[in-house]
Amino acid sequence: MKLQVNAVGFKADQKLINFIQEKADKLNTFYDRIQGGELFLKLEKGEHSRENKVVEIRLNVPGQTLFAREINTSFEAAAMEAVESLRRQLHKFKEKLQNKHDKNFDSEKEKFIRSNEEDITSEVYNE
Repeated sequence: MKLQVNAVGFKADQKLINFIQEKADKLNTFYDRIQGGELFLKLEKGEHSRENKVVEIRLNVPGQTLFAREINTSFEAAAMEAVESLRRQLHKFKEKLQNKHDKNFDSEKEKFIRSNEEDITSEVYNE
């Protein structure tokens, strides 16, 4: 999956971009239909805290957009937290899809069973 990288207010080092891309690529193992995404790297100003590195990742999956925003002392740490958050979101997204599919499957199965029962019943009474 290719991330479009946006560094706001500074030029991001290629090593940092490669690191984050490598971590984000692992999300494909959890859900292989990720269509792409955007990465935003920012420095929060006005904060006296050392935790001023912001990583935002937006992933596009069929029918939905997943988003994670994390702040930490380094971009690497924030990126790892954001990827973990997206992994959990992907897991929930897949569960919802599976539940929806199971409900549809069960509904179709019930219709099939009912129609077959009606056919069998009509055959028995027509004999």
